[in-house]
Amino acid sequence: MTYIQKGSAEYIKASLALFFGGFVTFAILYTTQPLLPIFAKEFHVSAASASLTVSASTGTLAVMMLVAASLSDRIGKKNVMMMSMLLTSILAMAMAFSPNFTSLVLARTFLGMTAAGIPSLAMAYVAEEFHPTGIGKVMGLYISGTSIGGMAGRIVTGLLTDLFSWRTALFAIGAISLLLSVIFALILPTPRHSVKKPLNGKTALQAYAVHLRNKPLMALIVLGFLFMGGFVTLYNYIGFLLSEPPYSFSQSVLGFLFIVYIFGSFSSVYMGRQADLCGHARVLSISVVLAVLGAVVTLVPSVVVKIIGLSLFTFGFFGCHSIASAWIGERAKMNKAQASSLYLLFYYLGSSLAGTAGGYFWIHFHWPGVIAFVVALLLLSYPLIGYAHKQLE
Repeated sequence: MTYIQKGSAEYIKASLALFFGGFVTFAILYTTQPLLPIFAKEFHVSAASASLTVSASTGTLAVMMLVAASLSDRIGKKNVMMMSMLLTSILAMAMAFSPNFTSLVLARTFLGMTAAGIPSLAMAYVAEEFHPTGIGKVMGLYISGTSIGGMAGRIVTGLLTDLFSWRTALFAIGAISLLLSVIFALILPTPRHSVKKPLNGKTALQAYAVHLRNKPLMALIVLGFLFMGGFVTLYNYIGFLLSEPPYSFSQSVLGFLFIVYIFGSFSSVYMGRQADLCGHARVLSISVVLAVLGAVVTLVPSVVVKIIGLSLFTFGFFGCHSIASAWIGERAKMNKAQASSLYLLFYYLGSSLAGTAGGYFWIHFHWPGVIAFVVALLLLSYPLIGYAHKQLE
């Protein structure tokens, strides 16, 4: 068995397929984020309640990823990822016809279940199939797909909502994702390093138990909660801030704010490569500093300065995510799919729990409260990074 080597046709196909996988997952998963102020007004719910259209998806996705990892041992990683993308795209289109807020949240809950296959298995696929010396860069390419998907999904949603309606926007995102899902299925190389195993609950629990007892690895896994919790909180509520006076931005303008995700696309590849060269802990710590600085800069009233702050925050976050993902993939010596799933369990629980909790800070302390919460989450990562570095490197 050979690894996928840089420069080969397989490398190009696999990298492109994983990019599409990240693109589709994040385009659909967070497509309602710029629509939260509209949902709050149209359905007469609070900001925290509106955020459930994001949190319900990420919460169920977090739990279902544990199932997806074990299911892949039985039927194969590629098969699970293909089914995940196709079903999620179809459900995303159906979601556009939700008659009320409750049905919308329920649809988003089921969407989280179907979307679990890609994020839990893409990281494991990279760790198993690509040559170890280039894992950081390839992981960065996958994560750049998530950043561009998140950006494109939000921009298209904003534009189509202003031109037509939020329902048209959601249907269009689902249709585009369905097309990319078919391409993914056609070009992703079949895994060669993973071995199919019987679907056994006891075996699956034992696989997770190995990682849960590994304290340094768990320190890295918990980072996902802190990073994603801060990231989603900031982006959930900045739409509320900028849709109010004195800004009063339209949905199109709010959607275009997410163009700063392009910095995340660059950061995930660049910082991943730097971590390969300079060490995970050092580059990860720098990425956290950049994210904290960016969050604080958004407190300045000027729109231009806020965008600069958002850009810096996004650059730092995607660097954090890329490095932590690659570090876990390298240090998990066995059951890599389960290790990736545990990281992403905490990652998406951070999105779900912290993203909704941020509504409390928005309601009671407005934007300074949101930023204080985000910064606190990010700073809590430092003792974990230090501990993991001491034990693993």
